[in-house]
Amino acid sequence: MNGPRIEPFKISDWTPWPFEGFVGVSGSVILDSPDLILALLRFESHASIPEHPGRAEAIVACLEGEGFTSVGGETAAFRAGQRVTWPRDVSHRLWTEDSTMTTLMVERPTPG
Repeated sequence: MNGPRIEPFKISDWTPWPFEGFVGVSGSVILDSPDLILALLRFESHASIPEHPGRAEAIVACLEGEGFTSVGGETAAFRAGQRVTWPRDVSHRLWTEDSTMTTLMVERPTPG
């Protein structure tokens, strides 16, 4: 049969993101496989993911609301309908001030 390959996946509950320095960020993992990670991130107002270099390239799409991102020390406003790429091993950050924001993060982990 050559039809669509439909597979179930577990929809995780929104839980506070358990990483050091993360403030006001909840996440829901959609897919966590060795070659692809998909996660929804919800930011309260005045929430923050601290500056850090990523182990893999990541693409973050803003689905609702607005906030800010920095990549390699350069800061930009970040709004619904926009996406940003965070290159591997380059410091980046994502945060909100007086607004909330929901994003989709896509990562392709580097083997090894």
